[in-house]
Amino acid sequence: MPLALQNISLKHLGTEIQNTVHNMRGNKQAQGTSHGPPGEDGPQSRELQREEQPLAPDPSASGREPADSPKPAPRSSLTVNLIQKAKRQNNTFPLFSEGLTWNRTAQEKVVALEQQVLMLTRELQSQKELVKILHKALEAAQQEKRASSAYLAAAEDKDRLELVRHKVRQIAELGRQVEALQQERESLVHTASLLEQQVQELQLHVQLLMDKNEAKQQVICKLSEKVTLDFTCPSDQPPGAPDCANRDFLSQQEKMEHLKDDMEAYRTQNRFLNSEIHQVTKIWRKVAEKEKALLMKCAYLQARSCQVESKYLAGLRRLQEAMGDEASECSELLRQLIQEALQWEASEASANDVELSPISEHDEYGFLTVPDYEVEDMKLLAKIQALEVRSHHLLALEAVERPLRERWATLGELVASAELKQLLRAGVPREHRPRVWRWLVHLRVQHLYTPSSYRELLSRGQACKQPAARQIELDLNRTFPNNKHFTCPSSSYPDKLRRVLLAFSWQNPTIGYCQGLNRLAAIALLVLDEEESAFWCLVAIVETIMPADYYTKTLTASQVDQRVLQDLLSEKLPRLMAHLVQHHVDLSLITFNWFLVVFADSLISDILLRVWDAFLYEGTKVVFRYALAIFKYNEEEILRLQDGLEIYQYLRFFTKTICNSRKLMNIAFNDMNPFPMKQLRQLRRVHRQRLEAELWELERLKAEYMERRASQSRAVPEGCASDDEGDGEA
Repeated sequence: MPLALQNISLKHLGTEIQNTVHNMRGNKQAQGTSHGPPGEDGPQSRELQREEQPLAPDPSASGREPADSPKPAPRSSLTVNLIQKAKRQNNTFPLFSEGLTWNRTAQEKVVALEQQVLMLTRELQSQKELVKILHKALEAAQQEKRASSAYLAAAEDKDRLELVRHKVRQIAELGRQVEALQQERESLVHTASLLEQQVQELQLHVQLLMDKNEAKQQVICKLSEKVTLDFTCPSDQPPGAPDCANRDFLSQQEKMEHLKDDMEAYRTQNRFLNSEIHQVTKIWRKVAEKEKALLMKCAYLQARSCQVESKYLAGLRRLQEAMGDEASECSELLRQLIQEALQWEASEASANDVELSPISEHDEYGFLTVPDYEVEDMKLLAKIQALEVRSHHLLALEAVERPLRERWATLGELVASAELKQLLRAGVPREHRPRVWRWLVHLRVQHLYTPSSYRELLSRGQACKQPAARQIELDLNRTFPNNKHFTCPSSSYPDKLRRVLLAFSWQNPTIGYCQGLNRLAAIALLVLDEEESAFWCLVAIVETIMPADYYTKTLTASQVDQRVLQDLLSEKLPRLMAHLVQHHVDLSLITFNWFLVVFADSLISDILLRVWDAFLYEGTKVVFRYALAIFKYNEEEILRLQDGLEIYQYLRFFTKTICNSRKLMNIAFNDMNPFPMKQLRQLRRVHRQRLEAELWELERLKAEYMERRASQSRAVPEGCASDDEGDGEA
């Protein structure tokens, strides 16, 4: 077939195709004549073949004979070729030989004809494929002819060059396609070899299984024969006792019948028990669903009870404030009611031991749920706040908290992503918080972390005394006085905190120790419960999250952030800021500590730890967001105050009145948007330049004052003496 395509002339393509078709017809007729059934006139067929052998002339080349058209073969040579071909076919297919005996059966003739039909069908299929290839060649030739015509018809060399380039690009594209097909073929060959290996392995495995099965079948057959032999002829049967054997056989059959009856009875009992189990399972599911519904209803009722109790206490407080000291009897009655409300426990109020408002003394991290304030009003406010927190928690348990816990439970390896960011903003459940915080801290300090550095710092602290050790000892007893882990004498947390702070003072000598670091390290200890993890958490906050000079002696970055906060308040809450400016309220007196310890002394533990979840991942922008959200949360209450002293007193404790953590989170991350980090950096840069200029001016004035004092001291007359000098002489 490739040789036939190579010999095709593009100049007379129609003539070549006609000749090829005539050749195929001639070959087919020759084969049909030589393979014809017995009794057919062979010479007449060969004569017809010789008549059809000459090719029809090309009408496009009239008047001249094509140079490459094949000439008819001589008659004698064609006859010899046909005879030789017939002889070869006689040798190959003995059923078609001329000496075929007439005594062959009709069935053999049918078989021979079927073989002939099959062979002709295959040859016809091959000829069809050849015609398809010739059609493709014709299309390619026509395309080449059109390209050549376009090339010849081009008037300028530039157009011809463009046609040549187009052909070159087509050739390159075809070459790339051929390379891709070759690569695909190699990959398919490799895949086929792998599949063949797998097939061989599977065949070997199947053969082993078949051998094993055959061995098992042989063993079963032998055992069956043995059992049959034992039943028919027991080994302990004495010869000459057929009646005894028959009786034993009948007894065995009776036993088998009884066993079958027992099996049928057990099967019936099993079906009955299965139906009973199914019914019990359905009842159990209904009971579980009912229990879940009752638990939800109980949680709702507990929340409502907490709300009613908090409103009752708030009403008592407002009534007490409204009455004052006007009526002593009524005020005494109110005091008694408030005292009873503070000392009342829900477990004692129910005869069936049903806890309607289960508020424990300490929360999960050891903080007092209701702090023991000296002022009676503060105790009442703390009780109201605890009830409201419990109410919000119960109401959000099924709708928010449980789905959030399920999402954290299904979360596998922690990877920085938008989904993780949203989960951290919503808050990490207590059981997952240590693992999440360790990952967040490692993400921050992986370029500083070495496994043995904490132990080396502790050993250095034992060898020599740290200058900041005295200040650390003073601050240990002042760390979270409302937390049982730092107030109990037998607790190990103060010792852990001391070692963490001493190690950090050696880790960062430029800071050493700053007031506020004790509370940062204490929060890390309460959550992580490991000294080394808490130490690296403190390092992450001070050295990677907060700006560089946030905890230095000058507290430059801390002062800058206070000015940035005031600018953001003017932008986000203009009414509130104008109200504070009108009453000359300096917010930095309140908010400076918020930023320094990340709200450790301001918010209740449930909200505080949610703030830290997002803070450890996103950085200082979270502190600004929550600071703005706190003012937005209490904006209306602050606007109602019309005296600067009252505003200061309210701002001292108003963060403790925030109970709804979900509402505060929505304000921080939704209502405060947009909040770009680029704006925050720009504000910090501007205020830092202003603050540094002010500090430089202050240093200049201080230097001038010192020079003036020195010059004045040199100008004092000799006879004049100070009071101190006179006393000394006396």
